[in-house]
Amino acid sequence: MSRLYHSITELVGDTPLVQLHRYREQAGVKANILGKFEYFNPSGSVKDRAALNMILDAERRGVLKKGMTIVDYTSGNTGIGTASFANALGYKYVAVIQPGVSVERSQILKSLGAELLQVTDVPGFAEMLQTGLSLEGLYDVMNSFAESKGWYYINQCGNLANPYAHIATTGPEIWEATGGKVDYVVQLVGTGGTLAGLSAYFRQKNPDVKIIGAQPAKQSLKDPNFPERNTIDGVLKFDGVPDDKVPVFFNHFHTFYDECFDVVAEDGYEAGRQLVQTEGFFVGQSAGAALWTATQIAKRPEAEGKNIIVILADNAFKYLSTNMYK
Repeated sequence: MSRLYHSITELVGDTPLVQLHRYREQAGVKANILGKFEYFNPSGSVKDRAALNMILDAERRGVLKKGMTIVDYTSGNTGIGTASFANALGYKYVAVIQPGVSVERSQILKSLGAELLQVTDVPGFAEMLQTGLSLEGLYDVMNSFAESKGWYYINQCGNLANPYAHIATTGPEIWEATGGKVDYVVQLVGTGGTLAGLSAYFRQKNPDVKIIGAQPAKQSLKDPNFPERNTIDGVLKFDGVPDDKVPVFFNHFHTFYDECFDVVAEDGYEAGRQLVQTEGFFVGQSAGAALWTATQIAKRPEAEGKNIIVILADNAFKYLSTNMYK
């Protein structure tokens, strides 16, 4: 029986977990690859969970009141989620856009009524980037900017309501759907909220669950000197980085992961194309990279018969201007 919903905020979570039978057969692997299709969230990505939880948490703490403006630095998906829920809950939203995001993400934000700023619009931001983006530097610059405007800086990179959204929702959904039969969980990292939250949840449920991270390979990282190279949008390198670039949540939760794969963009793109050709699911760049990583795990003899959960962060409609589906 269908349910009557009253608000967009009620639609977050309980996204499908799907066994990718035909993809598995084509890959010739004997492990079970199960995709958690996060683009079924209302604004189209896994970031809806964090965006809504951060707003509701700020309301509960009394630091966000109706009519206020929310501001954040975003690669797109968290911004899109925040803009959607801000509209539904009575707030304005300003997005400071990371350089080099796909055209579609900016277009969606504008369509949602968000005000878009470039990093050059934020005092001190460009200077900070010259010495390398750090989480501490980002917080100082963005928080000062927000305070000068009387806005609320939601701070997705350091707001604990981000990973707690996955402890409260994503992890339990996966556990329930599999009857607790979770062997591997694969995801990429933007803020680190998903990996930190799922690692905390699954380590508590079963310490033997393997947490697998993936990140863009060196040749697939954004570089202004190579603007035409294929990259994996919206995610960052987190393994083997300086301490000031390790996600804040990893330190808070004492997060550790069992492995991290470096993914070449073209390999992730091809995995995404294979998924749409075998299963009909149309996924984005980081989802393709996560699927490629899950496939490498699935090829191992010890993975035979095991359940590999892969977080598929969003769909491909935000990447039609890129080379992924050309």
